[in-house]
Amino acid sequence: MRIVVPSVLVPTLAMLAAGATHAAWAEESTRSFEIYGFAQVDWIQDTKRVDPNWMDAFRPSKIAAPEGEFGTNGQSDISVKQTRFGVKGTLPTGESTPPVTFKFEFDFFGTGVDAGQTTIRLRHAYGEWGQLLGGQTHSLFMDIDVFPNVIDYWGPPGMVFLRDPQIRWTAYRTATDLLAIALERPSNDIDAGNVRLEQGFESFSVQPDQTIPDFTVQYRHDDNWGHVQASGILRRVGYQYKVTEPEPYQKGDQTGWGIQLSGAFKTIGKDQLLLSVVHGAGIASYMNDGGMDAAPTSVPEGPGINQSIAGEAVPLTGAVAYYDHYWNTQLSSSIGYSFTQVANTDLQNTTAFHKGQYASTNLLWYPADRVMIGVEVMWGKLTNNDGTTGDDVRFQFSAKYNFDAKL
Repeated sequence: MRIVVPSVLVPTLAMLAAGATHAAWAEESTRSFEIYGFAQVDWIQDTKRVDPNWMDAFRPSKIAAPEGEFGTNGQSDISVKQTRFGVKGTLPTGESTPPVTFKFEFDFFGTGVDAGQTTIRLRHAYGEWGQLLGGQTHSLFMDIDVFPNVIDYWGPPGMVFLRDPQIRWTAYRTATDLLAIALERPSNDIDAGNVRLEQGFESFSVQPDQTIPDFTVQYRHDDNWGHVQASGILRRVGYQYKVTEPEPYQKGDQTGWGIQLSGAFKTIGKDQLLLSVVHGAGIASYMNDGGMDAAPTSVPEGPGINQSIAGEAVPLTGAVAYYDHYWNTQLSSSIGYSFTQVANTDLQNTTAFHKGQYASTNLLWYPADRVMIGVEVMWGKLTNNDGTTGDDVRFQFSAKYNFDAKL
């Protein structure tokens, strides 16, 4: 009789045969390395038009308002930007110390100066040892587990969504509860508004001023019915301004804050209800879409620039309500609605973002392991500060092929 030993067990059996110590056995058992990812192609068809640099993601803030702003209606594209590659693992650090876990992951969806390009975009790059995490990953202010089972890359605008460089301390962690705090990279979106139209402010200029990190905190409870999470943020929304040239920049700041309540609730089988609501001021850069952190406002009396203009942390509210349903082992659907709305200041431009709405539904088919084929229909609407609106209906077909290998 011939016994075939799986190759993954050879190092373990060799250690046993050599009389390996308990410490060496524990070290080997905590060592892992995994390569993972997927190849994905999206065929996107718009009935109207969005900003061409954002054709491959359905963001209400990028919808043409008024209609025709970006050209003729009915655009189409085929994209591989969602394709993803990553590595993760665990490495021992000694007999009596916790292991190091790490993750490095990227996709090909260009943003910022690379908007519209198919280029490498970093998603995760962090390590964690015991209670301390350092690197880029999901902000503590967000809840990734309320992101619905959609194939659109960007997803609901009304949820907190930011992968941020951070230093995180997990103060308390059990099988069901977690309490953590973090210092995260500040990133302020400052709107100059229409200040230059005011007499004496024709040369006005403003830019972000980021002198201290953002502070975030999260409490989460998991149970057999799902999970609930409460998270918060406190931040300095800073800016530098000058009214005329060549005077030096002066500093100003507002206090940004936000509270998010979210949860995923199991219903029937694998189905779940996903809910999230967030409210605050000066938190737009943490939202999935829409708004500015600070904008100018008129102040007839009180402190401010020349006692007439001051900065304001712009209030914002966002919400998500989605339902993920599994028809059987091969078919699933997700349906829901989301919005982001800001309270614009009186000195913001007429074209400034006011409200973004988003709704979608889909049918996803899993014909074999590692394969997903799906169709999705989305509706979005943008409302500007002056009430101008634009809307769009989008259809998307996607094919996704997963891979992974553990070494």
